Amino acid sequence: MPAAAHALLPSSTGLSALRVAAKTPLADGVCGLTLVAPDGGRLPDWTPGAHLDVLLPGDVTRQYSLCGDRWNPTSYRVAVLRELAGRGGSAYVHDTLSIGDLVGVGGPRNNFPLVPAAHYVFVAGGIGITPILPMIQHAELLGTPWTLLYGGRTRSSMAFLPELAAYGDRVRIRPQDEYGLLDLASTLESMPAGAKVYCCGPGPLLDAIEASCSTLAPGTLRTERFVPKEQGPPVRSTPFAVELERSGVTVTVAPGTSVLEAMAAAGVPVLSSCRQGTCGTCETAVLDGVPDHRDSLLTDAERAAGRSMFVCVSRSCGDRLVLDA
Repeated sequence: MPAAAHALLPSSTGLSALRVAAKTPLADGVCGLTLVAPDGGRLPDWTPGAHLDVLLPGDVTRQYSLCGDRWNPTSYRVAVLRELAGRGGSAYVHDTLSIGDLVGVGGPRNNFPLVPAAHYVFVAGGIGITPILPMIQHAELLGTPWTLLYGGRTRSSMAFLPELAAYGDRVRIRPQDEYGLLDLASTLESMPAGAKVYCCGPGPLLDAIEASCSTLAPGTLRTERFVPKEQGPPVRSTPFAVELERSGVTVTVAPGTSVLEAMAAAGVPVLSSCRQGTCGTCETAVLDGVPDHRDSLLTDAERAAGRSMFVCVSRSCGDRLVLDA
C-alpha cells in the first residue's frame, strides 16, 4: 500500500491508517509487524483476545490477533502466517510490505474475551498462539494459575518460543513431528475445578477440543477460529423478510443472498469485514424472530438466547426477522 494510501481510505470503511514500524521474522513462515500511528500518537486500548482488521491489496481484509504489550499505548503487534493456499494477502505481507508503509486497519475488536476464572488452561495450535499470549500476560498480572499446551508442525514453525520459555514448566511445547497430535485428554483430565479452557488454532484442533469438552459445564470452553466452521444447509430454502426497525425498511432475503447483501441493496449498509462469520464486525441485535445462526463465534447459550446475529452468514428460521438496524 503506498505511503499516501491512508488519504484514499473512504470514511465508510471504518478504517484508519497505521504505519509499519518494524517487521521481524518470528518462526518459519511467520513474521511479526509492529504498527504505530503515523503521528506517533496514542492508539485505542484493547483487551486480551482482541484482533485488528487489516486491509490488504485487492480489497482483502484479514483479522490478526493482537499479541503485544497491551499497556504500550503507542504500538500494536501482530503476527502473520504465510498461507500457501491463501489469496495473496499473507504473501504480500511477507514479501512486499515494508517498514514505513501504511496499512488500513479497523478495530481493535474482541470476540474472544478472557473472563474471570479460578484457573486457565490455554491450548494453542500454530499461529493460534497469538491471542493466547496477552491472556497469559493478563493471568500473570492477576496472579491466576494457568497452563499452556502449545503445538505446531515443527519446533522451528512455532512462534514466540523464547518469550514462552520464561514461564518454565507451565508451558508444554509439543511439535507434532516430535510428539504427534496434542494430548488433549490428559490436559483436560488434570484440569482443576473452576478452570476455563481457551483454545485457538486450526479447525481439526478446535473440533477435537470441542468433542473432548462436550461433557464439561457450559461455558468452560471458549474457542476462536481463523476459518469458518463447517455448517450444514440453512434451516429454510425459501425467501424471508427482514424488518430493519430503525431504518423503517423491510427487505426480502432470497436464497443465495445474505442478509448483509439485502440490507446494503436497500441502502442500509452494515460495517463488515470477513463475510464468513468469523470476525464479528457485522453483529446486529435481533429484536424479534428466530435467527438461523451460521457463524463461528457465538456460544451455544448465545445462540439459544437469539439476541444478536452476524448478518454476513446467518439467516432466519421463520418467515420474518426484526433487526435493530
